[in-house]
Amino acid sequence: MPDELLTRSGAAGDTGQEAGRPVIELADVCRDFPSQPPVRALAHVSLQVGRGDYLAIVGPSGSGKSTLLNVLGLLDRPTSGHYRLDGTETTTLREKHRTRLRGERIGFVFQSFHLLPHRSVVENVMLAEIYTAQPRAGRRGRALAALERVGLTHRVDFPPGRLSGGERQRAAIARALLGGPSLLLCDEPTGNLDSRNTEAVLGLFDELRAQGMTIVVITHEQEVSERAGRRVRITDGTLLEE
Repeated sequence: MPDELLTRSGAAGDTGQEAGRPVIELADVCRDFPSQPPVRALAHVSLQVGRGDYLAIVGPSGSGKSTLLNVLGLLDRPTSGHYRLDGTETTTLREKHRTRLRGERIGFVFQSFHLLPHRSVVENVMLAEIYTAQPRAGRRGRALAALERVGLTHRVDFPPGRLSGGERQRAAIARALLGGPSLLLCDEPTGNLDSRNTEAVLGLFDELRAQGMTIVVITHEQEVSERAGRRVRITDGTLLEE
């Protein structure tokens, strides 16, 4: 797919048509892994997530949550079916275009914060733009703006080792927000946090949703899933809205 097709959808200043288009459209998606017999990790999954939605995906271990996360994050391709992200059909894209689309449209938040210990907080956030087309000029300013958005401007020059767990996750969220992604994709984002820091991070998600961010959280924690506006359950690779 030509590069210009990747830059038209989901950018800042969406047209009315783009604003009304789902961020995520999964249609009859299956993911099979080769074995004897083959293992079907996702079975005919269809899902739409609108702009500004806050969706929780829940399910037991081995249910297909990680496989679904990898498909949504363009880290894996479905065996069959269609996945449109911001209107772009992703299943037929070349790998370099998938990498670019992932870097521009998806912000990732993981259970492990993945902050480099020898870099300051603001430097960790700045690293998010390495694989994007954003100019180097103004990178620190954009990182500081992202840190202000998550309430962490008082820690910009600290190393991650001097932060609490909740502050580290806020720094990771700021990094995910750099560049204005269409989708914030979170994998067990409170799994390493105590109850106080969990509440702080969930409060931040509430604020981001109120600002129009589209959030998908994959979790096994009821407290986390109950804060979302929608909840779907995955069992044996099959998705069911609750």
